[in-house]
Amino acid sequence: MEQARTVHPLVSPWGRFGLYSFYVDAPEPAIVDTGIASSPADGMAPALAAIGRRVEDVRWILLTHGHIDHIGGAYALWELTGRRAQVVIHHADAPMLRSRRAHVEEYRAGRGRYLADPDGEARVAAAADTVISGEMEPTLLVGGGETLSLGGDVTVSVHSLPGHTPGSVAYAVDGRRAVFTGDAVQVTGAANGFPGYTDPAAYRASLTSLRDVVRPRHLYLGHPYRRADGTPYGVELDEAQAREAVAQSLDAERRVAAAARACLDAGARATHSPYSPFASVADALGYTGDPALEPSPFFTSLHGYRAQHRRTAQ
Repeated sequence: MEQARTVHPLVSPWGRFGLYSFYVDAPEPAIVDTGIASSPADGMAPALAAIGRRVEDVRWILLTHGHIDHIGGAYALWELTGRRAQVVIHHADAPMLRSRRAHVEEYRAGRGRYLADPDGEARVAAAADTVISGEMEPTLLVGGGETLSLGGDVTVSVHSLPGHTPGSVAYAVDGRRAVFTGDAVQVTGAANGFPGYTDPAAYRASLTSLRDVVRPRHLYLGHPYRRADGTPYGVELDEAQAREAVAQSLDAERRVAAAARACLDAGARATHSPYSPFASVADALGYTGDPALEPSPFFTSLHGYRAQHRRTAQ
């Protein structure tokens, strides 16, 4: 099977973001990530029909992580397959597929601590109700290291890439080195202009593993993440672009880590800045984006550095 015929991008619009899902053409076809509630019927089904494929024939739904713009359409897509597709997610992110409330809890435990928005939890709850097509139990939990058979000679290996979320994974089409990473490769961020990850150390280690172990020949990102010069990557990256994206992701993390360390060593202090208590980080990096815009990667990442700093100090 030629690579161009194996993977078909399925792009869905959503607010400031482009949502990338992918159809893997195989005897048991797979879709990687599902966009939001409306994506399967409004975007995927007609896109597949245009290439002579049927959404009803999809047999695998492979979720790279549990955020609403990746699992939001899972239940709706599963329904369109006659509930015959296997729904796969890492066990650490499975609660976000099972329960809309888990997304509110994630907000409260992380970025919500810093956003002066009394309606923040209600907004997240409303988004989860609207964007997630249904709560469901996955049919297969993975932890990394598994091999999934898509029929014939097509297999997909699962690689654990925690950092963006605890249960972020990559799926690699074996023999093709076509790798789907969801949001595990942030480069310098997407529309919000800042890379977002909950565990900086895990994120850094996962990028290194992706570069040295997985070694993508074709890399598929979850959004149009941006290079250091601000230009966005396309829907499919070749081997050289994949190496560049990982290298720039590591460089961006190093810069954020240095600024975070300086801020936390000096003692993060509350101020009137919208970046409080991490205003010095925004100053050091020249970051002028709106930190309150969801998914608030500035506060998500800085909270991760703060938790890491506290562990180190103990």
